[in-house]
Parts: sequence; C-alpha cells; structure tokens
Amino acid sequence: MSTIDAASASPAPTAPPGRRAERQKSPRRFRVRRGLLYLTLCALLVVFILPLVWALSGSFKQRGDIFATPPSLIPSPATLENYRNLLTTQPFWSWFAISIGTAAIATVVSVFVCAMAGYGFAKFRFRGKRILFAVMFSSLSIPFAVILIPLFILVVKSGLANPWFALIVPWVAPAFGIFMMQQFIVQAIPDELLESARIDGSSEFGTFRRVVLPLLRPSLGALGVWSFLQSYNSFMWPLVIISNTSQYTLPLGLNILYASENRSYDLVLAGAVLASIPTILVFILLRRQLLEGLVAGAVKG
Repeated sequence: MSTIDAASASPAPTAPPGRRAERQKSPRRFRVRRGLLYLTLCALLVVFILPLVWALSGSFKQRGDIFATPPSLIPSPATLENYRNLLTTQPFWSWFAISIGTAAIATVVSVFVCAMAGYGFAKFRFRGKRILFAVMFSSLSIPFAVILIPLFILVVKSGLANPWFALIVPWVAPAFGIFMMQQFIVQAIPDELLESARIDGSSEFGTFRRVVLPLLRPSLGALGVWSFLQSYNSFMWPLVIISNTSQYTLPLGLNILYASENRSYDLVLAGAVLASIPTILVFILLRRQLLEGLVAGAVKG
C-alpha cells in the first residue's frame, strides 16, 4: 500500500473527550443562561408594570377599598365615580391643557435649538469653540436646584413670568440635548455631504434644513421623547414660578389632591392614570425613532 493510500485509509482525528464534553454542555449552558435572562426580564417587567396596574385598578375602586386587605387587583364593585369627581370638582382639564401645551412647545423648540447648536459645535470652527463647549458640557454636573432661585429671579425681573413662557424657558436649550446632537452629527454626517450641498449653492441654513435634519430623525425622536418627559413631569420649577391654582400643571394639581386633609387617593389614582396617557402615546408614536436613535448611539458610540 502506498503512502497516499495509507493516509487516506487512516481514521480521521477525533477531538479529545474533554472537548467533546464541553461541546455537548455548551447548548445546555446557553439554554440555562437564556432562561435566566428571560426570567430576570419577566421579573423586571412585573416590577415596572405593577404600580401602573395597581393605579389603574385603584382608580375604579371606592376610597375605602383601595387599601383593603387582602389587596385585590380586580375592583369589586367597579365604579367611575372617581373620574367623574375628578373632572367635575377639580380644574383637571386646565392642568392637563397647560401641561400638554407647554411640554409640546418646549419639545419642538428644544429639539430644533439643540439640533442647530449641535450642528454648530460639530461642523464649524470658530474662536472659543472649545471653551464654550466645555462650559456647556460642565453644566451637566450642576443640579437644577442650584440654579432654581437665580433662574426665578432672572425670569421675574425680566417680566417674563407668564406661565406659558416661564414653564418653557428651562427646557429650551438643555446641555444634554446639545451634547447628544453634537455627538450624533459628528458620527453620522460626513463633511463631504455638506461640501457637496454648498457647492450646489445651498445656504448654511438650507443645508441644515434639507440635508442635516432628515439624517437626524432617529436622534431627534429620542431627544423629543426625553424633552417631553422632562417638561411634562417637571415639579420643582412649576412649584416656584406658578402661584395661581388654576394655572397649575398636572404634577402640581395631583400634589394638591394628595396633600389635602382628606388624602384623596381615589382622585389621585384617577388623575395619575389620565396623566400617563400622553406619555404612553408619545412613546408609541416615536418608538421607532427612539429605538433607532438608541441603537445608533450604541453602535457608533
């Protein structure tokens, strides 16, 4: 028999027994890890969704049944009296309109301003750029409570204490939004694309509006959700700047119901359920842009 025939007739090398055992165990380990991951996610889902389910259940219960023992998630009997009392005895729709209106305006203005500022920091060179960006970025480490009183004095002395204006001021140009837009523009928009638009005769604002903004849709959606939640859920600033009860936002209005002598938990729960509807709708409408922005930031960042 020749050497070639002997080599072909020899049995194929086999893996050591230890490696074969590891290969057999790896699918089992994968299934165990995946099961633990799903179990952890289910536990976190229960933790996050249980307060909302409890609030929804309590909003249909009578006040004496909310804290009954043993607790029950199914109201028996179910009643709409809580919602009826909230909408008829309290200026809920006024609180709701002010919160939605100011949050929507603040979100639109904030997204546009942050996109423009981020575009300037990312694609333009000017004197003092690094110093200005460092000052802006360092403001992220300053708690809002530190600038609360100076901002209040500045707004009042300027004669701009109108609720519809004062409630929007703190959210017009957040440092987080500017930094987020600057980072996304640096990574996602090449300079060659901007140069080609300028060669075609486009102005700087036209380039920003026609070229930059369409490419920023994922990050704009993520920033829009963040800005809306920041303005909509704000409590400290409206508490300082607003003195008229009829001009309260939803967080302040619900706090009045909670801080009253009767502790109107039934009205608070009904108001909390209604107040959560806009945030859920915003997430549903912008969920695609939000997820795309988060994925883009995770991959490119």
